[in-house]
Amino acid sequence: MGHAHGHLPSTEAAVVAIREVAKEYGREVTVTDDIGTDQVTRRTDAGVFATTDGGGALPHDAFVEIGGGAPTVSVQLYADGDARFVVDGVDVPDVPRDAVPVFLRSVYGGLAYVKGRFFPPGYFLVVPLPGDETFKELVPSSLLSPWLAGRVR
Repeated sequence: MGHAHGHLPSTEAAVVAIREVAKEYGREVTVTDDIGTDQVTRRTDAGVFATTDGGGALPHDAFVEIGGGAPTVSVQLYADGDARFVVDGVDVPDVPRDAVPVFLRSVYGGLAYVKGRFFPPGYFLVVPLPGDETFKELVPSSLLSPWLAGRVR
């Protein structure tokens, strides 16, 4: 996994990548770092149990909200390399950190769609990524937002 996308070695690298994609699509980004950026990048003495990751930064989680129009997207970045997206209320867990930028491009670039199913009735958010990787998550029935409804195929 991850070889089809650029490697993002840290939470910070993923946040930078998210900012770049958001800028391409004219979105606003709000980042809440569990450990603030200043402490991470300029830290000289790490805390008692801290271990640094490859870039010398402390591994940490970050919560990123992307605004500026539908769909609403938030990304929880985990220190262990996974990310969890919420796209207009649809929870998409276990996205590899390296896939975060292409996942966003799929959503904002119009590749993501919603697939309906007759029995049992329901909808799935389908987010195709380059290299034949696809994320498919059930849309809670009460949650078909205008953005999601507009992408039903």
